[in-house]
Amino acid sequence: QVQLVESGGGLVQPGGSLRLSCAASGSVSSIDAMDWYRQAPGKQRELVAAISRNTMTNYADSVKGRFTISRDNAKNTVYLQMSNLKPEDTAVYFCFADRVQCSGVVCGDYWGQGIQVTVSL
Repeated sequence: QVQLVESGGGLVQPGGSLRLSCAASGSVSSIDAMDWYRQAPGKQRELVAAISRNTMTNYADSVKGRFTISRDNAKNTVYLQMSNLKPEDTAVYFCFADRVQCSGVVCGDYWGQGIQVTVSL
């Protein structure tokens, strides 16, 4: 059984920063891509940032230059450093682990439970 647990969300003022973490636990031996998505009220879930196992990155246009995704393969953890936050960044943020291997065998894709980020005065 694989679980993804997010942390680091909360309330921040516009222009502020937050760092999200997402750690995979269980019998994880490797993870291909690790992504961050977000979903604002009344909107569809959207991809915010993605990072491959060899650390190639991809960002939504709306966060380029403000957010940085990184990962620690030894810890099966992905991070999202968010700077210069704007009210429109307010959403529930989800991490996603693509093509997880458990004890050397592909065991599926997994979502975290989501964590709230609120940008407001």
